Amino acid sequence: MAAPTELIQDGRSLYRSFALQVIACVVLGTLLPPFVYFGGRVSVFDSDVTLENSVIASIVALVAGVFFARRVNIYPGVKELGAVLPTFVASFGVVALVILALRFEYSNQVLLLNFVCSVSVYVIVMGLATKADRSLFYTVPGGRIGRLANIGLETRPLLEPMLPSHRGAIIVADLHHDHDDRWERLLAQAALEGVPVFHFKQVYEAATGKVWVEHLSENSFGSLLPNLSFMRIKRVADMLLVLALLPVLALPLLLVGLLVKLDSPGPALFRQQRVGFRGRPFMVTKFRTMRCEVLPDCEDQRRASAMTGENDPRITKLGAFLRRTRIDELPQMFNILLGHMSWIGPRPEAVELGTWYQREIPFYDYRHIVRPGITGWAQVNQGHVTELEDIDAKLQYDFYYIKNFSYWLDFLILMRTAQVVLTGHGAK
Repeated sequence: MAAPTELIQDGRSLYRSFALQVIACVVLGTLLPPFVYFGGRVSVFDSDVTLENSVIASIVALVAGVFFARRVNIYPGVKELGAVLPTFVASFGVVALVILALRFEYSNQVLLLNFVCSVSVYVIVMGLATKADRSLFYTVPGGRIGRLANIGLETRPLLEPMLPSHRGAIIVADLHHDHDDRWERLLAQAALEGVPVFHFKQVYEAATGKVWVEHLSENSFGSLLPNLSFMRIKRVADMLLVLALLPVLALPLLLVGLLVKLDSPGPALFRQQRVGFRGRPFMVTKFRTMRCEVLPDCEDQRRASAMTGENDPRITKLGAFLRRTRIDELPQMFNILLGHMSWIGPRPEAVELGTWYQREIPFYDYRHIVRPGITGWAQVNQGHVTELEDIDAKLQYDFYYIKNFSYWLDFLILMRTAQVVLTGHGAK
């Protein structure tokens, strides 16, 4: 069974072939440009070590860039062409750093030329692929198929139990529903004819980036268990990144703390008990972005105090800037070192809010099966929310992250977070 996030691209065109994309980009993006740049002289490739190294490095970066872009593009909400530049910048940047570290001779001009041409060729190929895609979802009536009505996905209802003639047809049905014999025969015929048939929940996940759990049995076979080996590798990577950044950020962090102290009365750091990994409470540390206030004794008032609205009047002017740029989160690097948090994961909630959500929302505690993060899938898709109906949607994002726990999803979240920080646009 295909991964849920790849369903929308079923029936893909020839332009989506990895081999075709690599060959087109290598020939037109890394070999042809320097050939033209040096006046069409083939001999220059044999006599110039600098050029040879640059072309080989460009090909390696290109193949990595195409691979990264394809992996990231399978996730919901990713605009295929929008993911090209960040992934190619990352691949060419890493290759350039390796060249510098190994002290190989190379040409800045050739690397830059090949980068621009490779991105351009890949964008053209992906544009042709998008234009050639003809996938269309046909829904079988019955059960909970109506859940797909308001998720922004174009679907056509099947009025009669007949296979659609459309070449890129994909059949979607509630496979847990007891359809009558005519529709059951249609589903069997579709499978025999090679027409993809998917459960509506798979399509819902692919289109929205959410997973909802209605019954405990849905996780009885570990379908939502995170990848444990990746969890260990991620823990090591988290610590190494913190240790690498702390010497660089130590002075800027001290300066930010001083500015917070000067901006409004109160401590530079804000500390609050949050619900963490496996439901264990821990003390989170952030730069203070709000004016200090006395905590109320009443539980309902404490819960209301723990909620922060988008235009909360308690937020200071400096605090608004720190929140927008995520600088206020940087002291949580120490929480990462202590094992309380990760760079990426479900955001930890205040204990007062977590207790309330646990009482009101089924399966809420399951989000604590992975370490909470400074940024996460729900945060880059939905932003900061506190109301119960919004938290239920946030929980579906958290479940999607747990189910698709991987390097690639973390890489996409980093890209989305960087976009929010640098441009100010996107979920916050």
